[in-house]
Amino acid sequence: MILLLDENLPIKIKNYFSDACTVYTVRELQWSGIKNGKLLQLMEDNQFDALVTMDKNLSYQQNLDKLKVIIIVLNAVNNKILTLKPFIELLNERLPNIKNEKYIVINLT
Repeated sequence: MILLLDENLPIKIKNYFSDACTVYTVRELQWSGIKNGKLLQLMEDNQFDALVTMDKNLSYQQNLDKLKVIIIVLNAVNNKILTLKPFIELLNERLPNIKNEKYIVINLT
């Protein structure tokens, strides 16, 4: 699975993803500052499977039915690595079973 980490996530968090994933960051692709609609189109054009973000408003801003990529929201209180690590561990467990989903919120509860 090819994932893109949104710019609201720390770059080093990519090291916590399963080896089954290829993970890129918005920064390393030089896509920082690109609006969500254009970013999602770039992802589709470049065969990404999912966007991992903390942006809870994305589902209200985009027509999810038309998207070919999955939006995964980490519902964390902050974007520090220690806070996000358990979210990534949970996401790693769920990744093999999310192919047909469009919008996923990862909670620790």
